[in-house]
Amino acid sequence: MTKVIVTPGEIEFEAQPGETVMGAANARGLYWPTTCGGQGICTTCLSEVLEGADFLVGMGRSERKTLVAERGEAILRRPVRLVCQAIVLEGDTIKIAKPGVRGQE
Repeated sequence: MTKVIVTPGEIEFEAQPGETVMGAANARGLYWPTTCGGQGICTTCLSEVLEGADFLVGMGRSERKTLVAERGEAILRRPVRLVCQAIVLEGDTIKIAKPGVRGQE
């Protein structure tokens, strides 16, 4: 299992290899804002990877295409991912910055 820490708030949860970050969060009772329902066609779940990018599968073509279409080519110079598409590998800790993530009520 890989530990995921989301700031602000230092929310922590574990993710199994093969889960997306968003899927792991949702499975553990956390709400992650999304407009497209995790299909990777909006950028509502866009998050900055602060640590542990090596514990995520590399960005695919469709994720890259969505990021460029919605946010422009310059977004690719930042350590960002669509967490609905970011698949977790076996590792230590991934730290992500995303406002708006919270426990479900």
